[in-house]
Amino acid sequence: MTGHIGVARGTALYVGAVLGPGVLVLPALAVHAAGPASLLAWAVMLAVSVPIAAAFAALGIRYPDSGGVATFTRRAFGPTAATVVGWWFYTAVPMGMVAGALAGARYAAAALGAGAGAAAGIATGVLAAAYAMNLVGLHLSGRVQLALTGGLCALLVTVIVVAVPHIQATRFTPFAPQGLSGVTSAAAVLFVAICGWEAAAHLAGEFTHPRRQLPVVAAASLGIIAVLYAGLAICTVGVLGASAGRSDVPLLRLLGPHAGVGASVAAALCALLLTFGACFTFIAAAARAGAALGRDGAFPAWFAATRGGAPRRSLAVQTGAAAAVAVAATAAPTVVDVDLLMRAFSVLVASVTLLGLASAVRLLDSPLIRGGAAVGAAAVGGVAACGGRLVLLPAAVAVAALTWRRHHPAPPAPPVTRPAVGSTPRRIAEVDVQPRRSHDLVNPGARMSASTRSRPASQR
Repeated sequence: MTGHIGVARGTALYVGAVLGPGVLVLPALAVHAAGPASLLAWAVMLAVSVPIAAAFAALGIRYPDSGGVATFTRRAFGPTAATVVGWWFYTAVPMGMVAGALAGARYAAAALGAGAGAAAGIATGVLAAAYAMNLVGLHLSGRVQLALTGGLCALLVTVIVVAVPHIQATRFTPFAPQGLSGVTSAAAVLFVAICGWEAAAHLAGEFTHPRRQLPVVAAASLGIIAVLYAGLAICTVGVLGASAGRSDVPLLRLLGPHAGVGASVAAALCALLLTFGACFTFIAAAARAGAALGRDGAFPAWFAATRGGAPRRSLAVQTGAAAAVAVAATAAPTVVDVDLLMRAFSVLVASVTLLGLASAVRLLDSPLIRGGAAVGAAAVGGVAACGGRLVLLPAAVAVAALTWRRHHPAPPAPPVTRPAVGSTPRRIAEVDVQPRRSHDLVNPGARMSASTRSRPASQR
């Protein structure tokens, strides 16, 4: 066994990673970009998430290691590429967590009628709780995440059930007011909705039986996420129509204009749970990624130390980086705003996902999963290319990573091997050790003597 996460807690962590605070505003933003045709963009994004989830689950089964995508990339393309992809992910998480916390906190504050000061306090509290919970390890905090995810899903299902009777057919016409360009624009916006599978890959080594559990977790997470996203997208179009994009709290509007204080509290609670769930899982993944990078020589070895099963040194660096980003966002809100941080996070994560899917194409045996990974890689590459000037950010981080690698050479990557169909993949860091018999340990000379006596006299 490699860890202590079961199917239920694993599903909660995966859902928390993918179903982040973006669900609060993404359906409305997609409607603003494409009108009712945004449903086509949703269908494309959810369809693309299937091969992406399958590819990362298959890689996690074969290589259940805390290094996640960096481990897969090292196996496929060598230590230099692994260093680059590891640095991308580790750099992305602090920016994404601050942006997500600010977005979720502002949504909660708006739902409750509070001001900007309250939003800053809420964001600080969410981030502090997410980092603190990661200190205790996934055994205990995974249970908390399970309870929070269950409550979140119940709240979102309630919103959908309440909104469905108010859907009007007239809201779906004209169907595509912005044409094909609107659909592609909505798809680019919705890429954030399928982020998270690459982060969850870092937790594969925490499962008790990755080979049996990861397929179930991936399928269950996909089902839950697809139902919730599709339900919210359809309700946003059918209930709010074109006005959805002009609302700061579209989820609250779905509950109706006369829902009262209870609806405001429910919307704020959804915002907080979504924000905390995504932050918790991404922070856990980044902390483990940093420890694995220290172990493999892509970071200073200092990062590799753990205590009580938690990579506390790596977590401390993540905490400091997030604090620095938060200070910058507070000091220069017109420059380092939520939009910039989220776009920077997206382009870095898209780069990580792209190399992870390329690794799946090279490493995996199943033609179906490899083909799906290739399709997913093409889609993610298209999204990454739409990053504009921000594509320079992954390039800059790659230069820094390559500079480090130049001065700190790494051992060669293990050879790419593909086990025979039906065989059990070997886990990383697995060592073959022949067990010794108890009397050999007590009397080491006995084994030699017996071996000597068993040979013919001419060979003694």
